[in-house]
Amino acid sequence: MKTYKNIAKYLCIAALTFVGCSDDDNDMNLVEPSHRVIYTSQMDFDNQIEVGNYITFGDVSPGVTSRTWGFPEDVTSIEGNQSNDDIVKAYFNTPGDYNVTLHQVFSDDAYVDETLMGKELDTTIAVRVLGPVELSVSAKYINPDGTIGADLNLADNAQNELQAGRSIRYSYTVAGEPATSAWTFEAGKPGTVENTETIDVKYSRMGTYGVELFAGRDRPFGEDIVTFENLITVIASTDPVTLDAAYNRDSSGGVLNVEFSREIDAATLNASDFTVTATNGGSVYTPAIASASVDSNEGNIVILELADVVYNDDLVTITYTPGTLKTLDQVAVGQITDAPMVFVGANVMDNGSFDVGFENTFSTDWVDLNWGSPWGMFTFNISTAQAYDGKQSGYIEIAPAGGMILGQVDGAGAVTFDVEAGKSYELGVWVYLEELGSPDPAGNTPDVRLYWAPSTNWGVAPNPAFTPTFKTGEWVYSSQIVTFAVAGPTNLLIRGDNQSNSETLKFYMDNLTLLEANLRP
Repeated sequence: MKTYKNIAKYLCIAALTFVGCSDDDNDMNLVEPSHRVIYTSQMDFDNQIEVGNYITFGDVSPGVTSRTWGFPEDVTSIEGNQSNDDIVKAYFNTPGDYNVTLHQVFSDDAYVDETLMGKELDTTIAVRVLGPVELSVSAKYINPDGTIGADLNLADNAQNELQAGRSIRYSYTVAGEPATSAWTFEAGKPGTVENTETIDVKYSRMGTYGVELFAGRDRPFGEDIVTFENLITVIASTDPVTLDAAYNRDSSGGVLNVEFSREIDAATLNASDFTVTATNGGSVYTPAIASASVDSNEGNIVILELADVVYNDDLVTITYTPGTLKTLDQVAVGQITDAPMVFVGANVMDNGSFDVGFENTFSTDWVDLNWGSPWGMFTFNISTAQAYDGKQSGYIEIAPAGGMILGQVDGAGAVTFDVEAGKSYELGVWVYLEELGSPDPAGNTPDVRLYWAPSTNWGVAPNPAFTPTFKTGEWVYSSQIVTFAVAGPTNLLIRGDNQSNSETLKFYMDNLTLLEANLRP
């Protein structure tokens, strides 16, 4: 019976409550304050649309007694009464940036957010109208001396002839402000590249190949694709054969790729014509070459399988002594002496925030770290004049008797990457020396040193040292083995020293790398 008594009690309370509500309460005057409340159908997307589309504008402000909308003339067509309607629709017929206005009159002083702003309010709404995404592509031959040559015929099946081992410079212009772009070069190097308006592409393999370029945006949606089938026909060449790169094929260090400027005739390949030398401290190692073969997919790459392995702390070079080796277009490979081999792998610094290749930052993101004189006597700019990889590099000029301390920053401070304490890493950079100047032989050799924070090793060696024999006008890789005393977030301090130089030191930097290192036992 207890349960039923409780139910009865609650019913009585509800009844008393209901009866207690008099008719006077229904006559209560509920006054809502005047308040500006305006929306658009594209307000979550910065009021950005493609030409020919529309935006709906709405005024749901309480307390409005009259309103007048204003739209740019000869640009829009309007659905709705501009002098009265709370909702109007506007079609935008011309690309550009426009202002839509709204004049409101309220019955009382109106709030804007939490502030009273008066009875009459004027509001301006910025609208951006984009044209369709439209691509225009150009392509030019690059002459053997590096100058730009004639235009290609951009058409399907044009089969523009190009001697193997040479390059084409591709460029595009675009309307409609796409968010992304992507090139695809069949059999070219690079094979794909994103968000790059101008790119030099080298063709090493004979055959006929196509090119594709995509550009697009998600909101407002738009895209354009340009495709040229059979655009390039790579033909035999009489140019000298060059060794373009040498690097480890896998993480073991026991297999190397030797990349030539043209396809190699596998029938002429002889492993005994190659010598691999590894120098470590005062010791020299010459691992035997167990086999040599041509890559089945990249015919310009010779694969050298070693009987032993080479290590990150070795200075590894490759020598070819002329024998029977020829390209598929039957040009003999000449003498190659001590070509440097570079280790490649997963770059610890390449974490999406630290800009290892100077491709995704502005010059203002790289700043003087304020060590005082003479370490602030330099200029730094992101440049497209030279690039080891991609389209940009960092260009540095250090004043006579000056120095540099440079680091990448963002709104939160120094940009970092994570490291492990006590582990060995190879810390490297590609450098292009433009002008050395006139260093004093009795003074300090101009150099770059890569420090870090926290707990750097102030005793790290130059990386690199700009000695009188340092190669000018070409990309050179420099590296050293380092360990970190503290694990976790770490930032890089790039120091340049030109204190013993009476002239300006000028150089480019690209592709900063930090690889987990395998050291010689």
